[in-house]
Amino acid sequence: MLLATNLLARSSAPLARIAEEVGYQTDSAFNRAFRREYGMPPAAWRRRQAGPATITAT
Repeated sequence: MLLATNLLARSSAPLARIAEEVGYQTDSAFNRAFRREYGMPPAAWRRRQAGPATITAT
């Protein structure tokens, strides 16, 4: 799961591709395992890591 979180945080790859890269046959199996480990689905975790958009005034 550490590899999965790294990929989620550092790439914009689709969840299905990340699931495959970390050894899951389906994205739903990956989703269930990720949710067990982190308490939320991978897409929500990715959004939370991205945080709010930064607005800069010029």
